[in-house]
Amino acid sequence: MATEKTIAFVLYPGCTILDLVGPLQVLSTLAAIRPEFRVVVVAERLEAAETDTPLRVQAGHTFGEVPAPDVLVVPGGEEATMRATADETLLAYVRGAAAGARTVASVCTGSFILGAAGLLEGRRATSHWAMLDALAEFGAVPTRERWVADGPVLTAAGVSAGIDMALHLAAELSGEQTARAVQFGLEYDPEPPLGALDWDRAPRAAYAVVTRRWVREALGATPLAERLIARLGDDG
Repeated sequence: MATEKTIAFVLYPGCTILDLVGPLQVLSTLAAIRPEFRVVVVAERLEAAETDTPLRVQAGHTFGEVPAPDVLVVPGGEEATMRATADETLLAYVRGAAAGARTVASVCTGSFILGAAGLLEGRRATSHWAMLDALAEFGAVPTRERWVADGPVLTAAGVSAGIDMALHLAAELSGEQTARAVQFGLEYDPEPPLGALDWDRAPRAAYAVVTRRWVREALGATPLAERLIARLGDDG
């Protein structure tokens, strides 16, 4: 199809599965409604990859097979994502794809991969609330919003925020009417049983311990690790 637009999702070992499949489901539904969109999952190798759950998943294409997508989406994760910030093969693909993409998006700590690839310098960006302040290490302006658009870069907050970001992206790509049809198709109308989150009661000290451990386990005693840890708040 001459006007086909490719939306590529990056898979790497250990990523958070909902970061990947939440927006993947949204944009796959968009492609079902609007066949000019093609949705693919790309990875360095075509082999089953671990995630942060017992589920293993496999990409359909290698990086080399999809070098220039119209949209690139990078999921986040825990220590695996911090490790991915030093994966030069992954970073080179993200940089190369970003050069010609209409939109480069991330979910949760996937924004750290964008930052490590040099894509967040001077840009407003978000991430999981427990890691947000450390984004400044990559020259970003940490911004506490559900999703943040700054030029061609679109970042989402933690995990489930990727669904909201993807619906916003669907509207940007195909209009609000189509995006609303996607939302109806997914019956996305959240009513969490415990109600909305009270951010004043977020367990910040407990999560500071966890996020510092992710960084230490992934990056060791490197200067980058020490700088990131210094930005992660009081661990109590």
